[in-house]
Amino acid sequence: MGSGRFRQSWYSFKDIVRGMQGGGRFMDHHGRPLIALAMGDPAGIGAELAAKLLADADIQKVCDILLLGDRRVWALGCEQASVDYELADLDGFVDGGQALSDFGHLDPRDITVGESSQSGGDFALVNFRIALKMAAAGVADAVAFTPFNKHSMRLAEEDYVDEIGFIRRTIGAAKDGSEFNILDEVWNARVTSHIPLSEVAGCMTAERIEKAIDLTIESMEAAGFTRPRLAVAGLNPHAGDGGNFGREEIDVIEPAVRAAANRQLAVEGPFSPDTVFLRAKAGLHDAVLTMYHDQGQIAMKLMGFDRGITLIGGYPFPITTPAHGTAFDIAGQGKANPGAAKRALTIGADMARRFNTSGSFPDRQTRIEAVRRFFRGGHA
Repeated sequence: MGSGRFRQSWYSFKDIVRGMQGGGRFMDHHGRPLIALAMGDPAGIGAELAAKLLADADIQKVCDILLLGDRRVWALGCEQASVDYELADLDGFVDGGQALSDFGHLDPRDITVGESSQSGGDFALVNFRIALKMAAAGVADAVAFTPFNKHSMRLAEEDYVDEIGFIRRTIGAAKDGSEFNILDEVWNARVTSHIPLSEVAGCMTAERIEKAIDLTIESMEAAGFTRPRLAVAGLNPHAGDGGNFGREEIDVIEPAVRAAANRQLAVEGPFSPDTVFLRAKAGLHDAVLTMYHDQGQIAMKLMGFDRGITLIGGYPFPITTPAHGTAFDIAGQGKANPGAAKRALTIGADMARRFNTSGSFPDRQTRIEAVRRFFRGGHA
């Protein structure tokens, strides 16, 4: 992944803003993508991030935003962020390209900053559900959300496991997508995600690994990569050391890698998990496929905690969020760094342009009429 090839395939935040201002590839589309931005857990830094994002001049150049939540929570976020920014309701969207759809479903006095709660989970789930339905109906071009707290989500909905299962149920997806963690330098995908570590080896099959390889390649190509190069990590120490520390590499992982390579995909492995990210950082690979959640997350967050974003790929529209969590420890203190959230929106907007094959987006008047029809239709 030499720097020249990488820049041709993937675009940084500065690239996107520059393209919007001065022509080039990002001006190929007429109009701007609309992102449905769901407010996340109200006890964390989400409201503060939303205020900082919508008031950001660079974000205003990249996309239009419909914020989904409660105006009282928005006001709290502005106070926390020390932002004086008047956000219009739907009637003001045409003039400014930003608006708040106020559901009036949470009084901030009913939650405690820095603590998970059922009411906080209910708030986030309502917002996320509506954002997903808007994108599935073609009313929005992409979905983004400020951080969720999974404990709050489970208090609100017993069978909530993670975003992927919730997306599948909400939009009736034919297949599950996958989470990808993204830095400028490297992508990280995984074969298993939110399951106990004790269950990982039993869940691994060559078929599952090959499907993960395919979805990773598909999602990276949708994001603009040309023939992305994927390194597959082993499961065991030193990738099993020839069977001395486990046979998963020999019996499961290597056959999946070989099958993918035989289909002319740029896939190599399995590599020792403790060095595979060094190979990617050195430019030998564009992405690393890991076998379980923390095998990749630890490396990615060490490399760029404040820059990383999560893309949930495999759906007809992009879904993005900062890779960090709700940060209960600094919630309400005005300390939230919006860098990753800013990148999540810009990457979501760029992918929305790539997904759009018509060459144009609806004008704002058409947009807002579609939004009103959506809400009148009872989808909320």
